[in-house]
Amino acid sequence: MKILETPIIATIRRNHALEHATVHLLSRRGPYRQVMGRTTADGFYIYGPVETKDVAAAASEALARLRAGEHELAIHPRCGTNLAVSGLLAGLSSFLVWGGKGRRLTKLPRLLLAATVAVIVAQPLGLLVQERITTSTDLEGVTIKGVTRQKVGGVVIHKVEISPA
Repeated sequence: MKILETPIIATIRRNHALEHATVHLLSRRGPYRQVMGRTTADGFYIYGPVETKDVAAAASEALARLRAGEHELAIHPRCGTNLAVSGLLAGLSSFLVWGGKGRRLTKLPRLLLAATVAVIVAQPLGLLVQERITTSTDLEGVTIKGVTRQKVGGVVIHKVEISPA
């Protein structure tokens, strides 16, 4: 069994895809609305000023649309995966440029160039990593168990609980 097919990882990947699709739909319905999501093993959280009925409707529609083949909804440009890929590539390229002989100050322009190029390359690569590794649109048998709301320090948090496939 491949690591991405282990039950816990497969579940998180599916939940991550559904979280992204839900955030896409919520953002389209309220383009100036600031929402973010976080995936867990039993569902995902939506943070932001959204009504519970709207989160529930968006999650249900997202599930239906992903199942209908709208797989592009599983990829989100502001996903943490993109940040992780950018940080990894920028750090690695900087480390490689920093090594070797020479005065540190003379290496600074190369280091900045390498980190900048790495961040530019990381943008499409982050989307590819989402598509191939951190999300899965295999949602057969997945159901939404419920949506609950809480408010913590002025922040509205919705938990979308998902039953595994």
